[in-house]
Amino acid sequence: MQETSVAINVNKSPELDQRLLKGWYKYRIGIMFSAPFLILFFVFTVVPVFTAIFLSLTNYNMIQKPSFAGITNYRLLFTDDRVFLIALKNTFIFAGITGPLGYVMSFVMAWIINQLHFRNVYSLAFYAPSVTSAVTMSTVWLFFFSSDRYGFINDALIRIGIINEPILWTKDPEYILWVIVIISVWMSMGTGFLVFLAGFQSIPQYLYEAAAIDGIKNQFMQLWYITLPMMKPQLLFGAVTAIVNAFGVFDIAVAVAGIPSPNYAGHTIVTHLYDYAFIRFQMGYASAVAVFLFILTFYLGRISMKIFSAR
Repeated sequence: MQETSVAINVNKSPELDQRLLKGWYKYRIGIMFSAPFLILFFVFTVVPVFTAIFLSLTNYNMIQKPSFAGITNYRLLFTDDRVFLIALKNTFIFAGITGPLGYVMSFVMAWIINQLHFRNVYSLAFYAPSVTSAVTMSTVWLFFFSSDRYGFINDALIRIGIINEPILWTKDPEYILWVIVIISVWMSMGTGFLVFLAGFQSIPQYLYEAAAIDGIKNQFMQLWYITLPMMKPQLLFGAVTAIVNAFGVFDIAVAVAGIPSPNYAGHTIVTHLYDYAFIRFQMGYASAVAVFLFILTFYLGRISMKIFSAR
């Protein structure tokens, strides 16, 4: 029986190879078009992820060869690094506010503007901040939150009589994080808004007409029973984008509060990663921070996929 089974497997292997060759030949055009993306994805995404995982288990300062350290970097990260715990708290506060708030505001504004005339003009106004660098936008906003009496907000509050002395918006640890949140929320509505607007315009009009016949009477009922179910792919994309942007905040925090910020009030996970990677050159420890952030955003993305799954 063993000899018979071996003979059958040997006889089938040429047929299997032939089917594989036919499959490759049949889909050769698709493979050729997808090959550049797959190669770039592997080189610039897959390889860096596994490289970071390897370096996170080593002591590496970019001069000497990496030496294996096991989970030492992770142990130090959660038990001995007080600044990282502050950065973790700041990032969760920031993400917990800017992520949901920017997501909901993007959806609501896209829903409103989709029903207006000259929607292209309004769309450009909302999308423009997202294509402008965070440093540039922070510089503009710093005119409003300037810590002297010439700042727009301080000047207005002094003129009204609410305050007598300028508030140190970017110097006082009590206000730094909230300034970063306000700027980030304003900038976060661009990409999500455009995706939601495209989703609204992709819904067939006959669905709303059929719903009106079935008894749906107002726009809020249309939104709940038709628009939201039909826009699950756009909602998923917006949720994942919001999560990644919220936990990856860096440019705005550095432009507003500097690095390090006063009492680390504007310190985030990515700022901590940048500090150890490109200022202290402790790449092993920085890789541990990067791996933790990758795992965190990955599982939050998986949760979003379960919530907004089209099934």
